[in-house]
Amino acid sequence: MSLSRRCFNLSFLAAAACRSVDAIAAGPEPTPGLDLPSDPEVVVPVVKPDAEWKLLLDADTYHVVREKGTERAFTGRYWNNHAKGTYVCSGCNLHLFDDPDKFESGTGWPSFTRPTKPDRVAVNRDVTYGMVREEVVCARCGGHLGHVFDDGPAPTGQRYCMNSASLVFKPGPPPR
Repeated sequence: MSLSRRCFNLSFLAAAACRSVDAIAAGPEPTPGLDLPSDPEVVVPVVKPDAEWKLLLDADTYHVVREKGTERAFTGRYWNNHAKGTYVCSGCNLHLFDDPDKFESGTGWPSFTRPTKPDRVAVNRDVTYGMVREEVVCARCGGHLGHVFDDGPAPTGQRYCMNSASLVFKPGPPPR
């Protein structure tokens, strides 16, 4: 079995092991919970109590971003999005990924080769569900985004496998 297929199987098992979220694939584009600048010079952490996050985020987004949930493969809003634009954190509006770095991984989740800037995400060791993985979180609000794997394409060899519920797509060129 190929490495990519094994990683898909592990991702699928991880999704099945936790409460699944069926992200809404149609309808208006969601907005981030916090309307902070998307491209700050320095990323300053934002800390809010859970009660405040519950007021700012819808239930599915809250579950994924704040409780480390996973949406089901092939159900999220962005897994098959091919439009030009940027992806920001659904919790705090931080610019995380750009469309040229998005690729078809075949896993059913939006996948990227790298974040827009290295300081936009943090990577933590995740040993849940009997696996060892690398969890990706937003560097500003600490929201769970997904996981990163070493089976992606060039130029990085990385696959940032993200939950659509953790992202908001903004069409057009990146802020610069």
